[in-house]
Amino acid sequence: MKIFVTGGAGFIGSNFIYHWLEKYPQDRVVCLDKLTYAGNLSTLEGAFKTSNFRFSKTDICDRKAVYELFAQEHPDVVVNFAAESHVDRSIENPEVFLQTNILGTACLMDACRRYGVGRFHQVSTDEVYGDLPLDRPDLLFTEKTPLHTSSPYSSSKAGADLLVLAYHRTYDLPVTITRCSNNYGPYHFPEKLIPLMIINALADKPLPVYGEGLNVRDWLYVKDHCEAIDSVVHSGRVGEIYNVGGHNEMRNIDIVRLICEELGKPETLIRHVQDRKGHDRRYAIDPTKIHDELGWSPKTRFADGIKKTIHWYLTNRPWWEKIVSGEYRSYYEKMYAHRAVL
Repeated sequence: MKIFVTGGAGFIGSNFIYHWLEKYPQDRVVCLDKLTYAGNLSTLEGAFKTSNFRFSKTDICDRKAVYELFAQEHPDVVVNFAAESHVDRSIENPEVFLQTNILGTACLMDACRRYGVGRFHQVSTDEVYGDLPLDRPDLLFTEKTPLHTSSPYSSSKAGADLLVLAYHRTYDLPVTITRCSNNYGPYHFPEKLIPLMIINALADKPLPVYGEGLNVRDWLYVKDHCEAIDSVVHSGRVGEIYNVGGHNEMRNIDIVRLICEELGKPETLIRHVQDRKGHDRRYAIDPTKIHDELGWSPKTRFADGIKKTIHWYLTNRPWWEKIVSGEYRSYYEKMYAHRAVL
């Protein structure tokens, strides 16, 4: 099999590439990535050492470049991780999210139609469902939950999902979609909650927490997510959506406290800052469908996964130190320096 992985130099995409190369060493893996701020080529250092891996610096919105690569490689499967994915950035600059997440997805699907790709898989998010009330722990997102987006990011992902399903109905393109809860693990870009807190705590810097930190997320270890996508690509029903969740609901403030405890840092580092605009209260996924149909369930408890993640950041300092010393530093100042401390 020949598989295209878009956005493969990012967090989940790179973990998926390593998963695939290890599990299916006979397959050829081609990574397409524009290498924006969150794309880090050093993340794929191990993949470059294999003979069946190719990297192409390609913008999925560049139709000519995309078509040329498809013509050269003729992939059997395309897994689309390529996306602008940070809510805060989408609030600052919505347009780029619409371009990449919707128009880029359309470009890829047009290439799939032209070159007869056997499966297009769209990696989406539980954020397309909006949020759930904090006082109703019995409520969970299912695949039938109506879309109710809160941010430019989630709106762009919902738009892409609808377009994927439309291409299936209109052009009979063989597609599947997974909507996952919050991922964590190795190679996570430092703007996201868990790596940001780990890296700041290691440097004894303030730990900025939006509002009271009571927002709840369902956390999924990235390697469990890769297994889920693998299952859907191989065995999922065409035209279907599968929710992927970790059964690990945690309040943001509790995660930050846990990281402080694991690293032996005082909770006095925590700074409650002005909340994000339109901040979703709670996400929680019901993964019953993927479990019943494909036999997938998460293997990693949060208590174990967070220890693995902290250990990875402790033993891979060169990877993230290069990131925080560059463009991300100015972005961090822009996003947090002006927020009032509560």
